[in-house]
Amino acid sequence: MEKYGLYLVTDQFDLKEDQFLNVIEQSIIGGVSVVQIREKHSTTRDFLELAVKCKEITDKYDVPLIINDRIDVAQAVNAAGVHLGQDDMPCKTARRILGCDMTIGISVHTYEEAIRAQNDGADYLGVGAIEATSTKRDADIAEPEELMKICGNIEIPKVAIGGIKKSNAKKIVDEYDFDAIAVVSAIMKSNNPRKAALKLLNEVNK
Repeated sequence: MEKYGLYLVTDQFDLKEDQFLNVIEQSIIGGVSVVQIREKHSTTRDFLELAVKCKEITDKYDVPLIINDRIDVAQAVNAAGVHLGQDDMPCKTARRILGCDMTIGISVHTYEEAIRAQNDGADYLGVGAIEATSTKRDADIAEPEELMKICGNIEIPKVAIGGIKKSNAKKIVDEYDFDAIAVVSAIMKSNNPRKAALKLLNEVNK
């Protein structure tokens, strides 16, 4: 994973499909290096159809496509990987199903969860929530002490997520030494996703 990379987690909000797909493409042009499709309320068919369209875009720019939660959808579209939460299929089980070639990311907010994910074969961690976020109101906020332990002791790449925006991205990266930042609203709700992505990257790479 690119050091200080920019990881986009999608949310359709009120976007029409063509607008949604345009946001993804423009954000990649702006510098997004990984796209994770998160569809919590879609049917399997709708999720699959959207994932196929997203993969056409990510393939065009040689950007990895990660599927949230759904191993079956990730396999069906030949995605680069899958991202799993603490209540999803255990990493060890997912690894047995997916083999060694597909990337597996795990959401964690404590050091205990992080070390278990690393030991179970995760390729990277989504760490947070760093701050309160309107995208996932029930997200647990990670304690600063836990973030320091995770970033100081876990060897696999660590992606900060939750409440990250241009105004706090640099501070978060510098304070904990994350490998990348993940955003949702900062890009998905932007009027200019290409510029929003570029500004975020410029900020963390100062």
